[in-house]
Amino acid sequence: MKYLSNKKGFLGVDNKSNIKENVVVVPFGIEKTVSYGSGTSKGPQEIIKASHQVELYDEDLRKEPYKKIGIKTLKPFPIKKKIEDALNQIESINKSLLKNKKFPVVLGGEHSLTAGSIRPFIKKYGKICLLHFDAHADLRNSYNGNKFSHASAIRRCLDNTNVSVISFGIRNISSNEIPFLRKNKKRIKIFWAKDKNKWNLKEFKKAIKNKKVYITFDVDGLDSSLMPATGTPEPGGLFWDETMNILKIASQNSNIVGADINELSPIKGFDSYNFLAAKLTYKIISYSFEFKKLNS
Repeated sequence: MKYLSNKKGFLGVDNKSNIKENVVVVPFGIEKTVSYGSGTSKGPQEIIKASHQVELYDEDLRKEPYKKIGIKTLKPFPIKKKIEDALNQIESINKSLLKNKKFPVVLGGEHSLTAGSIRPFIKKYGKICLLHFDAHADLRNSYNGNKFSHASAIRRCLDNTNVSVISFGIRNISSNEIPFLRKNKKRIKIFWAKDKNKWNLKEFKKAIKNKKVYITFDVDGLDSSLMPATGTPEPGGLFWDETMNILKIASQNSNIVGADINELSPIKGFDSYNFLAAKLTYKIISYSFEFKKLNS
């Protein structure tokens, strides 16, 4: 695998930094099934570019987390044209990274990538709990005739019986998804956005305790006032402090093994949304490693 130089990669740190990488950032700007706004193919490059402006010192953790973690970024590469081939491609990349004991962080690209991205994690760890941030349940069996649609991302993950899902921020679900949700209520737990003021996060802490967790973060899970730069922005979503609290609880009580951040559709001239996605990525990495000793 070929890597970008430190200076050109995620966070843009000095090339003299010679820390052995534990995290590998994978730019994977897949855009095959978008159904409203487009532009997810440009998400990874804009996140990496914006990350060069992210402050390396974390005021919560009181350190520069990257110094002990080590983060490398893969050089951009051509994505296979057919959706099934593209999913096999990201599966192969993550399989190789896991074999080499790396922590993959995939930057999308549309949400369909998750179905391929998590396959090596399931094979390695057996049971995987998917911590899912999204405006949409993504439980459709197919959308516009495509079973690998971004609107079917979580359904395709649940095709594997070893996967369970805890979703936050959901505020869009179709009537044909409801029967599947009811049938699989033991595997799917949704913290609905409409109930934010009544969320019992102690219940979340208990549900995620000691599990192997893969984070999939569709940026439209955030409120559209914070994140309009996505294909299907929705009001009524998560805000920054709420999101950080959920991520911290997850990091302190489970073993996070990988992540993807997806569905950023950059808007020219509005770099703040790219910056938000970059800082979110750094936070996910930092929290995941800060508390690993507690869960090892």
